[in-house]
Amino acid sequence: MVPLAAETIAHIGSFAVTNSLLNAWIAAVILIVGAGILRLNLKSRPGRFQNLIEMLFEFLIKTFDSVTHDRSRSKKFFPLVTTLFLFILLSNWLGQLPGTGSIGVWEYMHGKLELVPIFRPATADLNLTLALGLFSILATHIAGIATLGFFRHGNKFIQIGSLLKSFKKGPIAIMTACVEFAAGLIETAGEVARAISLSLRLFGNIFAGEVLITVMLGLAAFVVPLPFQALELLVGVIQATVFSLLVLVFLTLATEKPHGEHAEAAAGEHH
Repeated sequence: MVPLAAETIAHIGSFAVTNSLLNAWIAAVILIVGAGILRLNLKSRPGRFQNLIEMLFEFLIKTFDSVTHDRSRSKKFFPLVTTLFLFILLSNWLGQLPGTGSIGVWEYMHGKLELVPIFRPATADLNLTLALGLFSILATHIAGIATLGFFRHGNKFIQIGSLLKSFKKGPIAIMTACVEFAAGLIETAGEVARAISLSLRLFGNIFAGEVLITVMLGLAAFVVPLPFQALELLVGVIQATVFSLLVLVFLTLATEKPHGEHAEAAAGEHH
């Protein structure tokens, strides 16, 4: 059975290197080397590989446009969201390579002899998916602050300014400001929930797939597991797409003007 936690396979000083971290490093190296090779071989008359990459990027930017409704913002978010998509997709697919989860060393763990695999899908480790989720949500707030400014972005959550101003407008305004302040606290907690939701969704689906493949391989080593492995390739694409598009949605929302400003702008235009 696939253990819930990734296993340590080596140490660099006091830093533990797990099998899932090794897979993450491999995925990162493949992306970096691939990007470098593509950059060095860009041509005005592209070959088949460059054409394929350009078609993929064109499809992605059009997909981003359908979310942001703004080509300039799509271009701004493109590097981050596309990198997340490609990294998660490659990490998911590397988990389907022969030897992942089956090649390792036998060690005594928990009082018995167990196989410690050298490779484990990076996204089947909650540590990595949680780090991706926290990084993504942090990136949305950095984008919001860079676009709107610190106080305008923060006003979407904790509306202290509105609460202070309400004391000059009467009890109804104070009550409304208190409700908005409480809603802001809930919204702040919701940001933490977003990061946890992103990480658990990705981890749960990939880890469940690993358990399923392990069970199928235990029942039959040949033929029977193939349809399930093909299904996992599809799940890998779906989960990478869902994660990256949700991050894109959060980036878009974070760079939108606060709702109050929209209302004030509409009232000014009407006046």
